[in-house]
Amino acid sequence: MSRQFARAYLGIGEVLVELRSEFPDISVSKIRFLESEGLIAPARSPSGYRRFGPADIDQLRFILTAQRDQYLPLRVIKERLDHRAAVKESHEGASATPEMISRRDLLDSSGIGEEQLAELEAHDLVRRVGRLYGRDALDIANTVAMLASYGVQARHLRTARTAAERDVSLIEQVVAPTLRQRSPQARSDAARTASQIAALLIRLHRAMIEADLAEAGLRLTGLAPDELEPAHRLSRSGVRGASA
Repeated sequence: MSRQFARAYLGIGEVLVELRSEFPDISVSKIRFLESEGLIAPARSPSGYRRFGPADIDQLRFILTAQRDQYLPLRVIKERLDHRAAVKESHEGASATPEMISRRDLLDSSGIGEEQLAELEAHDLVRRVGRLYGRDALDIANTVAMLASYGVQARHLRTARTAAERDVSLIEQVVAPTLRQRSPQARSDAARTASQIAALLIRLHRAMIEADLAEAGLRLTGLAPDELEPAHRLSRSGVRGASA
């Protein structure tokens, strides 16, 4: 196992730290038992230690949630895991971006530096899962890099995180009654409803920005993000970066 591989994966003790807040009764012996029953298959280091990747953590969460919320026997859980694996295999290759990426890959793909990433983390704009980052972190970093070319800094964007958290809180309140049914169908229905509400909130947010800018005499051009002009091209027309 290479050093890079080892850094990206968690040891069994780190897995306990990662999951204990959600599943207080998790233990080393329980993880080993699930492995012996064939429900998880973590990698092994050259010295024989278990190494858990993001997919292993996700699988453990799935198993522990099914036991806690649905009281499913291991046989049924294993059948569902097999079904998930089959579905995942059928969709493999649909996206060029991996589910989780390393810090180095995030920096290389987004074009930001170590200092900028540290600032994003300090302002809670980008969050890690263990030692890795999700695709959302890459989207956020790319967008922040574009905003930086206009002089917008991470500290200016803390309100964006606050607004997102408030929207999530609202969505959670709406879908909470559905989730309390604790069934796979209910969870699927809740996810679909959450997605629809999120799309509507994004539309509302854009409409309100457009209305307020129009009131200030500035009308949006309707450009897509990849059509935006870099800041240096706009500097000749007097556009200045944020300084607050």
